[in-house]
Amino acid sequence: MADRILGLLALALAITMAWMAQSYQAEFSYEPVGPRAFPLLLAAVLAVAGMWLAVRPGRAADATVWRPAPALLMVMAAMVVFALLFQTLGFVLATTLMALPVGRSFGGRPLPSLAAGVGLGLGLYFLFDKLFDVILPTGVLAFILGGR
Repeated sequence: MADRILGLLALALAITMAWMAQSYQAEFSYEPVGPRAFPLLLAAVLAVAGMWLAVRPGRAADATVWRPAPALLMVMAAMVVFALLFQTLGFVLATTLMALPVGRSFGGRPLPSLAAGVGLGLGLYFLFDKLFDVILPTGVLAFILGGR
């Protein structure tokens, strides 16, 4: 039941994001993709994930095992730390540091969680910065990544 509620909340958030992104306009755009493309892309991914959570076949409920609060608090704390360190450390290191507690809060082992964070940070950096030309901070890795 909690998955279905979370799925519906994610779907509502996605609809809100898409509605708010409709007003994003750049007076002068030098890029083929405008400022509303990425919020709309995120809203689409969130909507698909929310619908999947809401309609997937349910598992047998076990009320004694449900412990989302510590994991949820860990993820929220990791997101706050990510936001605080984003400019200083850069996208790759901040993402790596965020992925470790998030992976651990979902039962991941430390080394695979860290490896996933490194892969996620580097992969998303090269996808957005090099392919989509979205400028991301390089932080302390500017000497390796060609810093901005």
